[in-house]
Amino acid sequence: MTMKLFDVYPINDITIVKAKGSYVWDLEGQQYLDLYGGHAVISIGHTHPHYVQRITDQLNKVGFYSNSIHIPLQQELAEKLGKVSGRPDYRLFLCNSGAEANENALKLASFHNGRKKVIAFRKSFHGRTSLAVAATDNPAIVAPVNQTENVVFLPFNDEAALGDYFAQHGDEVSSVIVEGIQGVGGINEATPGFLQAISRLTKKHGAIFIADSIQCGYGRSGKFFSHDHAGVDADIYTMAKGMGNGFPVAGIIIAPQLQAKHGMLGTTFGGNHLACAAALAVLEVIEQEGLIANAAETGGYIMNELRKIPQLMRVRGKGLMIGFDLPEELKELRKDLLFSQHIFTGEAKPNTIRLLPSLALRKKDADGFLEAIQEEITAKC
Repeated sequence: MTMKLFDVYPINDITIVKAKGSYVWDLEGQQYLDLYGGHAVISIGHTHPHYVQRITDQLNKVGFYSNSIHIPLQQELAEKLGKVSGRPDYRLFLCNSGAEANENALKLASFHNGRKKVIAFRKSFHGRTSLAVAATDNPAIVAPVNQTENVVFLPFNDEAALGDYFAQHGDEVSSVIVEGIQGVGGINEATPGFLQAISRLTKKHGAIFIADSIQCGYGRSGKFFSHDHAGVDADIYTMAKGMGNGFPVAGIIIAPQLQAKHGMLGTTFGGNHLACAAALAVLEVIEQEGLIANAAETGGYIMNELRKIPQLMRVRGKGLMIGFDLPEELKELRKDLLFSQHIFTGEAKPNTIRLLPSLALRKKDADGFLEAIQEEITAKC
């Protein structure tokens, strides 16, 4: 008998063996345009030479030691992140995944104000660990042991409902956690007024504003954090996915008023030497190659062109985080793009295609996608 994998993912019958820039290749040598980025993870392009060199050089020195000793790369990363994000007065805690980042943010908020109630929103996705999944609006992935009365779900973008809840329960609310653009929920943008209301009400009631930037952060929206489009400053920003361009690294940055104490947060692998080298390489490339501006420009171009295709509905997003809905007659479009046009895209149930490419996506590659989608639609309609 041979051990097998626990079957938790639907798998496309494709094995990727090579990747470069916005392209990947399978075992048979077939090239694919990658507009999925391994679920918004590939931020600077596959196997970027500076990224590969940074990790290789670090691996030849030291790959890992625990947080019981000085790791100067952590401070170097904090300084670079503070500069590129525009939050130099915040402090950085490093961990390993988006769920872990959100878990620590929610926990830190509760330590800070001694409260238990968390406000989350309909169609939210914050991760699969205990408290992160409890704040995720998907009962199918919340095990009985994760269920808690400490999380309340309010309608997304409903300022009145938010105001009413704070009016009745404001002194119980520990934190409000919100994605600037909901990813798994279907590319739903938080309105500037809604994020401004969260900022105002959390300040008024002593609650903590947690900006979940796991998927919508790190420049993907055309600003460093998608919440920046609303002109607000959250108390805690959570980040992962694009932070390491495929290397497992995550973190939270924390506003000055939240105080640290030994033992309140901890991690074994978080902030290890290789993770810091990967994260530094990503920020260096984002800065040197102007990738946030490229995300805004290329994403805007793609959305404008998609809106010219009458069969596509509700084209939406910011930067290179784009969604659009499909009519029933085009429900197989994502599959057709993959197997006929050799283009990876993402989805959100029941009928949304999500585009989450590298922030370095070139206009000519965007044009190739637009030609391919038009070809598939013409063949079906």
